[in-house]
Amino acid sequence: MLTQTAIADGYLDWIAVDWGTTHLRAYAMTSQQQVLAEAKSADGMGGLAADEFEPALLRLISEWLPEHGLNVVEQGQVPVLACGMVGARQGWKEAEYQIVPCSPQSRDGLTKVITNDKRIELQILPGLCQLNEADVMRGEETQIAGLLATKSNAFSCVCLPGTHSKWVQLNQGEITEFSTYMTGEMFALMSEHSILRHGVNSPEWDDTAFLAAVNHAVNSPQLLLNDLFRIRAKGLLEAMSANTARAHLSGLLIGSEIAGAKHYWQSQRVVLIGEDELVALYVAALNHLGIDCEVFSPKAMTLAGLSNAYQALQDR
Repeated sequence: MLTQTAIADGYLDWIAVDWGTTHLRAYAMTSQQQVLAEAKSADGMGGLAADEFEPALLRLISEWLPEHGLNVVEQGQVPVLACGMVGARQGWKEAEYQIVPCSPQSRDGLTKVITNDKRIELQILPGLCQLNEADVMRGEETQIAGLLATKSNAFSCVCLPGTHSKWVQLNQGEITEFSTYMTGEMFALMSEHSILRHGVNSPEWDDTAFLAAVNHAVNSPQLLLNDLFRIRAKGLLEAMSANTARAHLSGLLIGSEIAGAKHYWQSQRVVLIGEDELVALYVAALNHLGIDCEVFSPKAMTLAGLSNAYQALQDR
């Protein structure tokens, strides 16, 4: 809950929302992009029916709205700007895609959502799509916009590790190409639902095995399906430990991704935007291959991207 102490330095001007498949995060913002308060829940897009989105959002933000005593500029409707899977076809309301090559954000293309609660005015940012070599993204483009807003055009290769990792090529502030790899989802499926699950159920980790598997997969990505089964065989015949097997599985998948994305990172410095634990694996893998990296917080980049979009609306 916001308190008078929390809002002493500013008024609630708008609300930023990052709404993914498995999470919902909201931030009470001032016009100077100060975060007054934040709240989160597990009410991701993937678990909500069409009529459940507004109640899920209000559970997080209702105490920030006027009748709960929070100072609101002019006591009017509070603008809410949302990014991510909330704008997917299965989301609250489908937001159109922008087609690359394009800027990661545009003043056009926002999708307005009519809400029952008239205290809020909700708009959803568009995702991006690629027609040549079909691909789509929702949410990552906002993080890239945040990167560009805070670090200008200093980078040309961005990797966003996750359930569906993205590799993105930038040129003069535009996204010119991107590719999605189902690496995180494949790791979950293989480690939890495949025959390999019996031999990789360890919370421990083997760094040496991980890096060896990365190196092998980068050099021989065509052997991935065979190499995956060898994890099972080595467990049976060579008593490969579960921690070694788990790290080996991760290294094979991440290494195959890196091999597939070679034209993005070759001779480039790679920017990584993602959660600490997963990004650390990518940094270790890329550094092992002699690739320089720089890491940025996904929360910071998302907020910077949403703030950049909000400011563009005010400057119209």
